[in-house]
Amino acid sequence: MNVLHVLFKVDGTEYAMPAADVVQMESFTGATPVPGAPAHVAGLVQVRGRVIPVVDARVRFGLPAGTPSLDSRVVVGQLGERTVGLLVDSAREVLKLDPRTIQPPPPMVVEGAKGFVKAVAQVGPRLVMLIDFPRVVGEETADVDGQR
Repeated sequence: MNVLHVLFKVDGTEYAMPAADVVQMESFTGATPVPGAPAHVAGLVQVRGRVIPVVDARVRFGLPAGTPSLDSRVVVGQLGERTVGLLVDSAREVLKLDPRTIQPPPPMVVEGAKGFVKAVAQVGPRLVMLIDFPRVVGEETADVDGQR
């Protein structure tokens, strides 16, 4: 059975996560910095009256921080009781992925990606990396919003 995924781009590479884990996608207009937060935490944003931490995917993936643009999006995901945003360069596509097109990442990717990439899907000529959302946003973001 095909599974619906939300696709997003970071530094020209396409990533995906299951749509079931995505609460919503928001335009990014900036975040309120949190003193002492890890470098990859862009800060706090307000989404529908809730204050949530936002992780900058570029910084988390070891890339230079980008300049937010009109295409920048916050992919808001649910992790149990916690809601966390992931700042990405763009997010426009929702796609059904056939589980048969999804395979484990090559060993070199596993080592270099710190476990952030849990699988690779082939979508026609495109390769899409499926992220491990809990690992990408990091459990340490729980300290930023005071929830444990």
